[in-house]
Amino acid sequence: MSLEALGPYATLSPWDHRYAVSHPKLHATWSRYLSEAASLRYQLQVEAALVAGFEEVGLAPRGAGERVAQAAARVDPAAVAREEERTRHAVRALVNCLAREAGPELAPWIHLGATSSDITETARSLQYRESLDGFLLPQLVELLSVWVELAEREAATPQIGRTHGQHAVPITFGFAMALYVERLGGRIEELRRARDRLVGKLTGAVGAYNALSLLVGDPQDFERRVLARLGLEPAPVASQILPPEPFADLFHALTSTFGVLANFADDMRHLQRSELGEVAEAVEAEQVGSSTMPHKRNPWNFEHVKSLWKAYMPRMISVYLDQISEHQRDLTNSASSRFLVELFIALSEATDRLIGLSRRLRVDRARMAANLELERPLWVAEPLYILLARHGHPQAHEVARRLAARVREEGVDLLRALQAARREDPELDRVAGALDEAERALLEDPRGYRGKAEAQARATAARWRARLAEWRVPATTKEG
Repeated sequence: MSLEALGPYATLSPWDHRYAVSHPKLHATWSRYLSEAASLRYQLQVEAALVAGFEEVGLAPRGAGERVAQAAARVDPAAVAREEERTRHAVRALVNCLAREAGPELAPWIHLGATSSDITETARSLQYRESLDGFLLPQLVELLSVWVELAEREAATPQIGRTHGQHAVPITFGFAMALYVERLGGRIEELRRARDRLVGKLTGAVGAYNALSLLVGDPQDFERRVLARLGLEPAPVASQILPPEPFADLFHALTSTFGVLANFADDMRHLQRSELGEVAEAVEAEQVGSSTMPHKRNPWNFEHVKSLWKAYMPRMISVYLDQISEHQRDLTNSASSRFLVELFIALSEATDRLIGLSRRLRVDRARMAANLELERPLWVAEPLYILLARHGHPQAHEVARRLAARVREEGVDLLRALQAARREDPELDRVAGALDEAERALLEDPRGYRGKAEAQARATAARWRARLAEWRVPATTKEG
């Protein structure tokens, strides 16, 4: 069977088959910003801006910039691919195709004074910035908005807090969500900062403006003017390539954002365990959970998010390795850097999935309340210890620890164990007798022992709701 007959099954990447089929709208968006054709489009923008710069300083003919921009829009990616087969050089193939479209009058000004990396590195910054603005940041903001709503809605929902997988002391589910709100919100802000630190360059073969110095009196000012047409600042200093740290910072922000999503997905997966059952994925009527067990409703969507993170988190190692480039440039990043755009895609897919999951998340408040009660005789040990210490018992923690151990071993109620211990310990009897009515009531019914969990959930949600409103105000409105 031919590759053509196989259709999408002939593709090598799951992004071009499985995820293209299951997420056609998302795949179309990714392709618009991150495909090879999109990369060519960003490179063509840089080439056109360069010619416009030569026009501005009076070297290129009047109207050259606009005419080259129009020619760039006509360049056929398939023609570039055929030209690359002949030249064995990607950027020269692009330049040749653009020159043919622009015509012989304008051809001398295309790519003049530039090295390939001037074009590709600057185009990378454009591509990453527009990918962030075009789809990834709006997705993450939408997810944050959904989590804010969850934190507000469940701010007062009692839940047992867990450390080391064990029951600790009570919180609220809204408080648990507020932690994720804060983490995701902080990562979005870091991504915005990383986006704003992306820069471009027109510094030539070694970064010293050798070629441009033969063309313009002030190559640095020329560079600044050309890059301004693209909405970029120049790197303060560069070699043949841009300093790698702004790219590294961006990919770190992407990866750490992905980590927040994976952590949330893992927590939600655990809360769906049969013995916990505190949340549940909403399932479709015809959805199959297991190929052999008809009753199963597996948390596979949350597992999918964690699985994607596992695949792409290690790629940060490549990013750090790509910080090393011999002298003014080598090609040890030429292959590794081509795969980095997939991190945008994987994070986008995970974010899209979590938006739907979070909107449809079923919170079982009754199961949360029941689980909270399972070890109430044990977690009441903390408020007991705190109150005993507050009233002056010198060994309050040890007393509470021993009482908790007795509860575990003998299955007795902690407060009954306390009463028995008071008869044997005069100091304990004195201190326990000093507890006021409210303190005794808390020990007898400690379900209200949730500290500031509800208040923090509401305050965190309110703070990020206000930030979301700021982000959604158009820049022109904010300035005007």
